[in-house]
Parts: sequence; C-alpha cells; structure tokens
Amino acid sequence: MQIKKPQPFTFEEGERAVLLLHGFTGHTADVRMLGRFLQKKGYTTHAPIYRGHGKAPEDLLDVSATEWWEDVQNAFNELKDMGYQKIAVAGLSLGGVLGLKLAYSEAIKGIIPMCTPMFFDNETQLTKGFKIFSTQYKEVEGKDRETIEHEVQALVDQSPELFHQLGELITDVKNHIDHIYTPTLVIQAKDDQMINTKSATYIYDHVECDQKEIKWYENAGHAITLGNKKEEVHEDIYQFLESLDWS
Repeated sequence: MQIKKPQPFTFEEGERAVLLLHGFTGHTADVRMLGRFLQKKGYTTHAPIYRGHGKAPEDLLDVSATEWWEDVQNAFNELKDMGYQKIAVAGLSLGGVLGLKLAYSEAIKGIIPMCTPMFFDNETQLTKGFKIFSTQYKEVEGKDRETIEHEVQALVDQSPELFHQLGELITDVKNHIDHIYTPTLVIQAKDDQMINTKSATYIYDHVECDQKEIKWYENAGHAITLGNKKEEVHEDIYQFLESLDWS
C-alpha cells in the first residue's frame, strides 16, 4: 500500500510568526492542530519536516542530527525570506531540543519547549518508540507479521548510530541552556513515559531569561500537542505568545 507522504505547511495570517517543530519519528501532524489554532488567533505558523522524517523508518538511518539542525535553520530563514522578522519557536520533544538550540543561535521572540529531553538516559524507551513507529508504518504498508518482525529487528540492529547522534545533540543543547536569554515557556506532561520529566525543571532552572514559566499537565502524554490536554496546551501557548514583546 502506498502511504501518502506528509508535507511541510505554512499558514499565513499576521506579521507575528511561530516556527513549529515536530518530534523524533514524527512530522507536521504533530503540530498541525496547534498551527491552525494559532492562525485563527492571528499568527502565521510554519512547520518543516526534517530529513528522514515523514517517510519509511529506513530513511531515518540515512540522515544525521546535523542535517536536522540544518533543516530547522533553513525553515527559520524561509520565514525571514517571506518577510517575517518577528518569530517565536515552539517544539515538541526533539523539536524542543532543536528549538532551544535556535534560541541561543538566533534572535527570536520566545521559545516553547514541549516534553523536551535534556537527559539522554532513556535509550531503551526511545528504541521501543522507534520499534512501535516502524511496526505501525509497516502494518499500514500491508506487510505480514513475520516480515514486519524481521524488518523491524533489522532496523533496530542498525539504529545505534542514530541514537548516538541524538544523544550528542541533546547533551550539546543541555550544555548551552544557560546561553538562552529569550522568554521561555516550558510545557511538560506529568505522565510522560518517553523522557525524563526532570528535563522540564532543568530547562526552567537553567535558562537565563527573566520571563520564564513552567506548566505541568496531568494525563497529557508525551505527544502533548495531540493528547487529552491539547486544547489547554494550545491556549497556554497563545497566552504566552500574547505576553511577549513583539516590537
């Protein structure tokens, strides 16, 4: 079965723009509802798809964390090339890591990391997540159980370098968190099973900005932009954006 490939999106509205960054193994569906919500509130939203994402799981093995960072920089510059100079950033999980890196690399109005890891201490859970993603993808392709199990195990056997690069990226950003002076809203699900939730407190404690807050959500799940509390998350993000100095 041919699977329709997701696409980047740009929802143009006002002069204030928000760059939305998806998670590891995810794509723009992670942030599409948030993008539409903010558009209705008068914000332009733009979401890229990093290389290797939105495709078959095998494609993730052919790219590097350096390329994901380049993709985020390119998306930021695309917004500027379209005439948007006032840009905030919100990112889910890996997208939050890349967004934080952008916050100490470029001049942005605000940063919103959501369920964002700062400790690479959960590789077993990440591997499990990668296996689930790979299995679901191959089920949609219509493959039989035996083929799926064989192909997924082959993927896992080839994935250590991928997770090594992911760990290096997380550690590098963690070591530079105190270079962030941008207003920050940290969003974290209390029941997050994918990352160490102490990451949220670490981000909040170590960013150097005066305007910062942290919000915790019950029964929200790691993919917090898609879970039970998504409407609350959307509203909190909007209120934070409204509090920023956009001049």
